[in-house]
Amino acid sequence: MPLNVTINGELADVSHIDPDTPLLWALRDHLGLVGTKYGCGIAQCGACTVWLDGSPARACQLPLGQLEGRSITTVEGLAGDALHPVQQAWVEHDVAQCGYCQAGQIMSAAALLARNPAPSEEDIDRAMAGNICRCGTYVRIRKAIQSASSAIHSGVAFFDPGEPGLEASPVDSMEVSL
Repeated sequence: MPLNVTINGELADVSHIDPDTPLLWALRDHLGLVGTKYGCGIAQCGACTVWLDGSPARACQLPLGQLEGRSITTVEGLAGDALHPVQQAWVEHDVAQCGYCQAGQIMSAAALLARNPAPSEEDIDRAMAGNICRCGTYVRIRKAIQSASSAIHSGVAFFDPGEPGLEASPVDSMEVSL
């Protein structure tokens, strides 16, 4: 039976993978998308965060068979020709230490900024609360998100996870809700 999902804007036939396989393992072991990491396996640490139809989701707990027709974005699919503002801010603020949690952190941060391009510190803390950084770079993570927010406000193009096909969307065309 066919099983098709859209991964990073490309239709993928994943019928050859057992439908009970968690999305995380389908991405890593079968599709070669290794940016998404295994952390805890129980959806508590955030290392495996991807976007499912534009919202953050934990890939370790999503059975592939339940994703027919859905759209998945991984950290590999976040940027186009240039780094996403969150990725650029991560580099500028030297966020990563061991780097293990960073893909999940970046995906959660980018989803936050797509929903709320001008988050308060409380908004950032609330949105990022489910992402654990064992190195404790939380202060740098918050600063990077604030920096990315400033970049977005200055007109840098970025991906809107709610847009079909993940086309680049200029900030001016986004509705800002605070």
